[in-house]
Amino acid sequence: MVDLRQMRYFVAVAEERHFGRAAERLHMAQPPLSQQIKQLEATLGTQLFERTTRRVDLTDAGQLMLERARQILADVEALTKDVREVGAGAAGVLRVGFVGSATYRVMPAVVQLARRELPGVRLHVVGEMLTPQIEQGLLENRLDVAVLRPPVQSSELSLDALEGDSLVVALPAHHRLATAGGPVPLAELAGEDFVSYPQGSAVATITSEACRQAGFRPRVVQEATETSTLLAFVGAGMGLALVPDGARRAAASPIAYRELESAPEVGLAIAWKHGSRSGLIPPFRALAHRAVGEVRHGQPSLVHPPSPDQQERP
Repeated sequence: MVDLRQMRYFVAVAEERHFGRAAERLHMAQPPLSQQIKQLEATLGTQLFERTTRRVDLTDAGQLMLERARQILADVEALTKDVREVGAGAAGVLRVGFVGSATYRVMPAVVQLARRELPGVRLHVVGEMLTPQIEQGLLENRLDVAVLRPPVQSSELSLDALEGDSLVVALPAHHRLATAGGPVPLAELAGEDFVSYPQGSAVATITSEACRQAGFRPRVVQEATETSTLLAFVGAGMGLALVPDGARRAAASPIAYRELESAPEVGLAIAWKHGSRSGLIPPFRALAHRAVGEVRHGQPSLVHPPSPDQQERP
């Protein structure tokens, strides 16, 4: 059976691509490290490394081992931290993911409310994620709950709709449309360079379909996973982008935002794995609804359980 110590040894060698450097990193001698790797390969019944006199390279089996071992070690570290926090008096730990634009608009309001009204709960927050990443994190139990952009692919997730957010066009400050009046027809953007979220993300999918209906295919010259990076590319003049209206807070560069005629809308929803036993998800849902209401209207609202039409959808 593979143990965690061998896994850590393997990851060090795989990342360093050199037994000597890996041994230094692990503060141990090289011969015992080499012996541990040989034992690991014997246990697994396959070779993990191709060894030469100068370096070591991963086999296909080794590459798979590296990906899985990194995740297992990260999960063990997170588990250790969570258990220690609960043991130190925390009422519980909730691992929360936020999609890109919600990182700047909804996440701060949710975290502030949680600190004030769920003081014993530790939130482990990951922002600037894409919906496919969040979905994978929920399914693999690396996240407990998340705020994402539907749709999702898996029927194992439950969704609770929060709001709809219109897409706006983000333009370099010097762009010809930056100071024009009135909403911009989407067809007016045909022939422009676009910077975009990666293919498969909710916003990229909706953008592509909206452009298709407007009679053109967007010419994507650069993709970016993070909203802040996407808008930095816009500010640098690389192209324009369609982003949720809530993404305006992410930009540090001088950018002009224009509304679109018949603007496409992207949803925002809370998601969690169906059948999750975490008792912290219901209060989180209530806080998220309140946070969205406060952000939208600038007024506080009472925390209340989700209404019947907001109950979980398997």
